[in-house]
Amino acid sequence: MDIIAGDIGGTKSWLLWAKVVDGVVSVCFEHVYASADFVSADSLMQQFVSDARQSASPAVVCLALPGPVQDGVIRLTNLDWTLERMALQAALKTPHLLFINDFQAAARGVATLTATDYVMLNPAEPLAGATRVITGAGTGLGLAWMQADTKGRYQAFATEGGHIDFSPANPQQQRLLSFMRETFAHVSWERVLSGSGVNQIYRFCLQDMTGEIPPALGARNGAQVNAAALAGDPVAHAAMELFVDIYANWVGNLALLYQPRGGLYLGGGISARIQLWLQTPRFLQACCDKGRMSGLVQQTPIYLITNTRLGLQGALAAALDTTMICDEEATI
Repeated sequence: MDIIAGDIGGTKSWLLWAKVVDGVVSVCFEHVYASADFVSADSLMQQFVSDARQSASPAVVCLALPGPVQDGVIRLTNLDWTLERMALQAALKTPHLLFINDFQAAARGVATLTATDYVMLNPAEPLAGATRVITGAGTGLGLAWMQADTKGRYQAFATEGGHIDFSPANPQQQRLLSFMRETFAHVSWERVLSGSGVNQIYRFCLQDMTGEIPPALGARNGAQVNAAALAGDPVAHAAMELFVDIYANWVGNLALLYQPRGGLYLGGGISARIQLWLQTPRFLQACCDKGRMSGLVQQTPIYLITNTRLGLQGALAAALDTTMICDEEATI
């Protein structure tokens, strides 16, 4: 049985073609594409199928997508693409096309991790069968949660929690919120905790610390701000500290909201690249700065995922589940 799995992102799209024979999965072709190089998901998939050079049509296609996933027409967040299920299914000549939220896929991918795929940020003991949560800053801010069923198997549930209202935790963050409201009618956590959010925080720090935003500096992207911070630039350093403080505030909030004693996982394209910042005492202190509920956060196991294939592995796991259903139907 041939399957296609893909993790479609605002920056990059990671796709693979695999064959399943007697339960053994063999990857035939795998490639990462720059999403900006394509005008649509259809053109991306056409290119991938051409590059994969496989003669059979896929029995199952599973795509992890950034944004709310509903039947019919899917409009992606942070990527100007619209996917029409029936048209894409016909183009790929597949009987089974599955769309799932990108962080729902990441949640599915957690079960595929090994000890080398993550580092522990808060070494609390996880409880077997307890709720798990995954979140992560990247092009956007994703969030999903996992609950064990009666057989102990974790089911993943998507959310759009990254779009809830940003809540400042101190006067500096209040000034940041006022600064961002000059640009955005609605300031969500994603507006702050994302690649574009790093730029906004850096611009705020430039104005807050120097009184001006020089155009050349104000255009710095997240990677440039991080590099400047590591090189000793005081404004960039302040921006990265503020970003990490806010990230910690968000993580601590999720620890209270879900009480994920099974583990709270940080993924996303930014998280692994700022590992040095996340492994500081400052990050964990800000996570636990929850007043009377600080102890509850301290009991939460917090992990930083360093495996960049997480979403792809989750999409593959979902596709494999569908192949099992197909096999069961074939034997009825």
